[in-house]
Amino acid sequence: MGIIKVSSTNYMEQVEKNSKLVLLDFYADWCGPCQMVAPVLEEVAREKAEKVQIGKVDIDVDRQLASKFKVMSIPTLVLLKNGEVVQTLIGAQSKQTILEMIDNQ
Repeated sequence: MGIIKVSSTNYMEQVEKNSKLVLLDFYADWCGPCQMVAPVLEEVAREKAEKVQIGKVDIDVDRQLASKFKVMSIPTLVLLKNGEVVQTLIGAQSKQTILEMIDNQ
């Protein structure tokens, strides 16, 4: 399915009702480190498609979700299992770190 856009309007359907792990990427178009993480997340989405759904949340468009997850700096990656936060990473992360976070669930 690749990477999906997540907003407060589709959050329930895309995240809370998802049987897979969900990795939310809180980002903004103007954020340099966010742009560095984007291609890494594309690779992870392809390699781990059976285990995790990756969703992108544009904090400039959806401040409500950013507030819900107490996002203070971007990029912030939030891993959810059954709608519950299991791990949060702040800042640009390596592919290895992201894969380990997913594989540890």
